[in-house]
Amino acid sequence: MRIFPSVRPIIALAAAVAATLAASADQPAAKDSRPFLSPIFGDNMVLQRGKPNRFWGWANPGDKVRVEIAGRAADAVAAADGKWGATLEVPQSGGPYAVEVSGPRKMELRNVLVGDVWLCGGQSNMNLGVGAANNGQEEIKSADHPDLRLYIVGQKVAYSPVAAPAGSWKVCSPATLAEGGPGGFSAAAYYFARRIQADVHVPIGLVEDCSGGSPAEAWMSGESLSGMGEFAPQVAAIGKLGAAGGPQHGSFLMHWLDEYDPGAKGDGWEAPGLDVSGWKPVELPGAFAELGVGSIPSVCWFRREISLPDPLPAGDAVIFLGPVEKMDTTYVNGRWVGSSSWVENPRVYRLPAGVLKPGRNSLAIRVFKVKPVEGFMAKPETLQLKLGDGSSIPLAQGWRATVSVDARPPHPLPMDLENYPTMPTVFYNGMIAPVAPLAITGAIWYQGEANTSQAMQYRKLLPGLIADWRATFGQGDFPFYIVSLPAFMHRRAEPGDDGWAELREAQAIAARTVPNSGLAVTIDTGDADNIHPKEKKVVGERLALCALAGHYHVGVADRGPALGSMERVAGTLRLHFTDVAGGLVVRGQKPGEFSVAGADHKWSWADARIEGDAVIVSSPAVPEPVAARYAWQGNPIATLFNGAGLPATPFRTDDWAFTDASP
Repeated sequence: MRIFPSVRPIIALAAAVAATLAASADQPAAKDSRPFLSPIFGDNMVLQRGKPNRFWGWANPGDKVRVEIAGRAADAVAAADGKWGATLEVPQSGGPYAVEVSGPRKMELRNVLVGDVWLCGGQSNMNLGVGAANNGQEEIKSADHPDLRLYIVGQKVAYSPVAAPAGSWKVCSPATLAEGGPGGFSAAAYYFARRIQADVHVPIGLVEDCSGGSPAEAWMSGESLSGMGEFAPQVAAIGKLGAAGGPQHGSFLMHWLDEYDPGAKGDGWEAPGLDVSGWKPVELPGAFAELGVGSIPSVCWFRREISLPDPLPAGDAVIFLGPVEKMDTTYVNGRWVGSSSWVENPRVYRLPAGVLKPGRNSLAIRVFKVKPVEGFMAKPETLQLKLGDGSSIPLAQGWRATVSVDARPPHPLPMDLENYPTMPTVFYNGMIAPVAPLAITGAIWYQGEANTSQAMQYRKLLPGLIADWRATFGQGDFPFYIVSLPAFMHRRAEPGDDGWAELREAQAIAARTVPNSGLAVTIDTGDADNIHPKEKKVVGERLALCALAGHYHVGVADRGPALGSMERVAGTLRLHFTDVAGGLVVRGQKPGEFSVAGADHKWSWADARIEGDAVIVSSPAVPEPVAARYAWQGNPIATLFNGAGLPATPFRTDDWAFTDASP
């Protein structure tokens, strides 16, 4: 995955996600819990109106089960594997209702509503909660919405489909909206539901099913990915890992370390009291060259001790290691305190209370280095342990180190170099499969940041994911609405190719070509320095416009101007737009940003003016333009809107080769 220097704000969230998943992922695979009734059903839930609702659970083979609601009933018999399923028609929207499930045991679900259920998927920007968004705390204070119900699917990676999700339904209130993280329940999903309810007046159930840093392929089944040749080897490898048992990390790198690093076996080389007298004395940086692996892939361990005063200074202690190539894992007194495989991210690890102690303390760092550079990339004076009183202990000297893995060819390297869950299928298996086939209205999807280096591949992935989910839930071509990525990173001074723009194009193509799909353009929102922009109300409400127009058939505009056609006219390009909804509008000093290129494929910024439903673009530097682009970079100046106040979709008229050369 392409990593940008300004992606650093995502690190804390990804670390939190990794810590959340670690407890289950690092344990040997256990047989799924198979409850009498799947936990996706419970008190306070919303059942989907207007379609059959499938209930399921597990009992002894041959056991009879009955499900009843408002005088309607359905019977089932547990199959040879113990699974039972009963399908029944539910009452009209409203409630509350009680649902009785009887068989070898009896359960009653209380305060159940009938309305519309939306599945809310994606990565960290869907995961970001109301409390972390703009005006979040004030929104939470007024979040008393008894007809809005919330379910957060517990984050889990798995190498084969699991049976039951973790989670429970909650009535939306200030307390329940603040639960989950970071910042509580998904802000984008919450604002989506708020707008739907304001227009349609129906109970809404939201199923938040997302995880930070996850690529799209992690949310797809092995069957669907096996048909995409580039993923077949990874899917096969995951199958072998699952069959072998052991930890389910969701990361090929972590499995590679388990297999080849002797320091990861037994008590581990991070254990306090380990005898390292035979290790080589080294200083940081420069240690890899001293160890003889300065130019080759390798895994090295570093150990040292520090002496701390009694009593310890009050306040948080923090370790500063700077950027590290490629991955570090850091321990204090045998306890894991941080890890990252994002090279440009300066390692800043805040130590949990109780990790440090007066007197002797042990530090251990494992570094997996891939490139022929020094693994520790910071200046030696910046490597330090800062104590709560502001005093610091230098960390550049006093280490002993050893080579754990000499990974020069022909030694195999990992299939992937990320240390958090990014493996294909692992979130589908752990978080989508156990929710299906819950009856739903449709899905909203906020993801793509993790795939920006593979935009051409995403052209296949996203339609494949939509088809995969529709097949999994077995409810036809349900609505699927996509968030086009907002602005991010600092604006480039010159036009050209851009992975984020290419990914947005892949999203737009999916929304245009996949039946019953839509696109919420958010290019006028975002934050140059934060991959998690706080403006989530606009995101949710634009998703709601897609649903209101496309599914609920409410008379609202749901899209901004889109390129309809282009014609060449005397040294200019005339770009004709559709969906102008009252005319083209400029929010700013001029229409922008447009660029044009001639047959030489060299791009220059263009002047632009509006004429009716068209924009005329030209540049003195390109006397014979043949192609145009609009808002074609990570953080463009995007000033073109329609009369309904919706932004134009970024586009290009050329079909020239992408920056991304993936298949």
